[in-house]
Amino acid sequence: MIGCIWLFFLSCGNTSPSKVAEQDSLRIDSITTHKITLLFAGDLMQHITQIHAAKTKDGYDYSTYFKYIKDEIQKADLAIANLEVTLGGKPYTGYPTFSAPDEYLFAIKDAGFDVLITANNHILDKGKKGLERTTLMLDSFQIYHAGSYSDSLERVQRYPLLIEKNGFRISFLNYTYGTNGLEPTKPNIVNYMDKETMAKDILTAKSQQPDVIIACMHWGDEYVSLPNKEQKEWADWLFSQGVTHIIGSHPHVVQPLEMRIDSITGNQNILVYSLGNFISNMHRRKTDGGILFKMELTKTNLIYVSDCGYSLVWTARKEGKRKNRTLIPVNFPADSLSKKEYDAMEVFIKDTRALFKKHHKGIGEYTFY
Repeated sequence: MIGCIWLFFLSCGNTSPSKVAEQDSLRIDSITTHKITLLFAGDLMQHITQIHAAKTKDGYDYSTYFKYIKDEIQKADLAIANLEVTLGGKPYTGYPTFSAPDEYLFAIKDAGFDVLITANNHILDKGKKGLERTTLMLDSFQIYHAGSYSDSLERVQRYPLLIEKNGFRISFLNYTYGTNGLEPTKPNIVNYMDKETMAKDILTAKSQQPDVIIACMHWGDEYVSLPNKEQKEWADWLFSQGVTHIIGSHPHVVQPLEMRIDSITGNQNILVYSLGNFISNMHRRKTDGGILFKMELTKTNLIYVSDCGYSLVWTARKEGKRKNRTLIPVNFPADSLSKKEYDAMEVFIKDTRALFKKHHKGIGEYTFY
């Protein structure tokens, strides 16, 4: 339990102690309690070898991807991930210009994801068609999304993304450091990291009267396990502007997490510098896994983080001709993996736990399988 709330009751006059206790009990009972659980996953990628492995005579099959973690995703009230591909249609392509089959989105939806963020360095890989078709497909699958827009009117109408659930109002923001040197084709819009624009967006988010504001940031140095100076400065600035929690992506490796508590206000701020890869074809050291980050919010007369934690997830590249991918919880039975798979997963686990032991603050690990 990482959040707590202290309730103080003051009494005056001639009321007896027993009567005060009775009144205090009534006050506590009258407070409505709401809870919501949010689950964040890292980069949903689709390299060409993944596309080839998923190919069938009738289309593409991604049923292996999420089968061991699907229950954990669906337990969350809201599950959020970074969609680091476009859905630009055929021809389907991998790095450096991603366009994934529509069946991939079906599998993501079926796994239980509710929100996909799209402001990342690959959203313009297929130009205007790729951005607009991605938006169209997300809408057709009834998946909430934020980060890129067909035009300014759509952005005004849909951003910041406000989701109301379980008695909560949550505003989501999403920005990227860049788009690999590509620029949006007018009138398309991608949310870039620009303080003037972001400050206005945060004010707009506040006008939505949310319980929390969550900024999903695409930032940092690829393959580097510690945040750079710019990430730290951006995080401090976002919190100073009123953002409640920050969730990061892009480095393709896990970076530290922090629970910050303001010594004056008592406000809690979660900072996840990078969730790492979720599923991809990357298999160099530290890129073959990532974390699921779970956060439970509670609202009484205050709003606070009542619980949070991270769980390590590793991507198995199944042996054989097709080598399809499967996400594996780190407490998966060892005898269900080959020795090669188990040894590779152990390297990822040891690397990540060593990093967190040294650098992360106030957030623990949990397992779910």
